[in-house]
Amino acid sequence: MLYSLAVTVALVLSAPVWGWRMLRQGRYRQGLQQRLGDVPLRLRDFVRDRPVLWLHAVSVGETLAATRLIAELEAALPGYAVVISTTTPTGQQVARERFGVDRVFFYPLDLAFAVRPYLRALQPKLVILMESELWPRMLVECERAGVPVAVVNARVSDRSLPRYMRLRVLWKPLLGKLSLLLAQSDEDARRWRSIGAPAERVLSTGNLKYDIRAANETPLTVLVRKHLPADARVLVCGSTHDGEESLLLDCWKSLSQNRVMILAPRHPERTAAVEHLARERGLTATPLSQWRLAAATTAPGAVLLVDTVGELSSLYALATIAFVGGSLIPHGGQNPLEPASFGVPVVMGPSYANFRGMVDAMVQAHAIRMVAREDLCVSLEQLLTTHDEELGERGRLFAASMTGATDRTVAALVQLLERGAR
Repeated sequence: MLYSLAVTVALVLSAPVWGWRMLRQGRYRQGLQQRLGDVPLRLRDFVRDRPVLWLHAVSVGETLAATRLIAELEAALPGYAVVISTTTPTGQQVARERFGVDRVFFYPLDLAFAVRPYLRALQPKLVILMESELWPRMLVECERAGVPVAVVNARVSDRSLPRYMRLRVLWKPLLGKLSLLLAQSDEDARRWRSIGAPAERVLSTGNLKYDIRAANETPLTVLVRKHLPADARVLVCGSTHDGEESLLLDCWKSLSQNRVMILAPRHPERTAAVEHLARERGLTATPLSQWRLAAATTAPGAVLLVDTVGELSSLYALATIAFVGGSLIPHGGQNPLEPASFGVPVVMGPSYANFRGMVDAMVQAHAIRMVAREDLCVSLEQLLTTHDEELGERGRLFAASMTGATDRTVAALVQLLERGAR
C-alpha cells in the first residue's frame, strides 16, 4: 500500500517533466497507453486459447540475451505462446525486429491498475524476469493471482551489493515471492542468498549472454567488407561511453593510415556528438545508416559510426582487433565474449566490475589484453600491426567453454512448470 502510494505520488510530481519530454521527444510517448495498462488487441489475439509465458527484458542487452532462450523454450514447450515486454524504446525496437510485433509490448508501470489488466488478459503460466528486474507490485500481483515468477540470468554487481544489503529487511520478503532464481554464477547465487532469497530456490545456471553467437555474415557485414580498402586493418570499438570516444579518436589520429575504425556508442542517440568529436580532430566520420544508402569504398583512416541497434555483435566479425567499451571510465565494462567468440583479439580497460568473474578468468587464460588509459594507443598500434592470432584463438576457445547456460535455464524452467502442473 505504502509502495503504491509512493509510486503514485512520484508519478504525479514528475508529470510536468515527463509531459515536457513527451512534447519535445517522441521516444517518451512510445507505449504510454500500454504502460498504463491498455493491453493491445494484437497481443490478446496472439495468446488466444494458448498457455502463456511472459518474459520481461528491460532493454537491448537483455533482449539479445533472451533470444536463444525464447527459441529453446518454444522448442521445449510446443503450444505455448511466449510474449515479451521491454521497458526502453530501443529494447522494444530490437524485440519487434527479432520476435515480430504481435507478441511484443511495453512493460506496465508498477502499479496495480496497470499490472492487473495484463495478468487478466494473458493469464500466464509463468512470468520470467531477466537479470534483476524485481518490481514489488508485479511480484505481489503475481502472488495474488497464483502465477509463479522466475528470475533468470540474475546477478548482483559489486556496486549494487552494499545497497541491497542495507535494505535487506525490505528485499527478503520480496525475494520470498519468487518461485525460482537462476543466477549467472556461483558468486551471484551466494550474494542473492545473503540478501534474503530462499536458498533452496536459488540455482547457478550460468550467463545467457555467453550463449549469444552473432552471425558472422549478415547483409551489413557483407556490404562493409566489400567496401573496405584492400588489406585494411579494422578496429571495432563496441559499446563506448562518453569520455572514451575522445581517447579512442586521439589514438586513431596518431595511427598509420591503412586502417578503418567502426565505432559503436553504447547509446546510438550520442552518434552526432561522437561525429563532432571526430571532425574536431580532422577525421572523416560517417553514420552507418547514412553510409549504407550510397555505400562507397571507405577511405583509409575513416570512421564508421554505428547508429543502429542490434548490429554491433555481427560487426565484430570484421575486426582485426576489438575494443570493449565502458572500461576506460568507471562504468564496469561491457561483454568481451561477443568479439572473442569470433577469434578477434580483445582489448579492455581497467573498469570491468560488471563482468568481473569472466574477465578475471579470461586474464588467467591469457585470452584478453587489459590496458590502462595511458597505454591505450601503444596497445592498439601493436595489435593492429601484429594481429595476434594466438590471443584471438585463446579468446575463441574461452568463449566456447562458457556456453551452456541456455540449456540449463530451460531445463530449470520446464521443471518448475511441471511441478506446478502436478
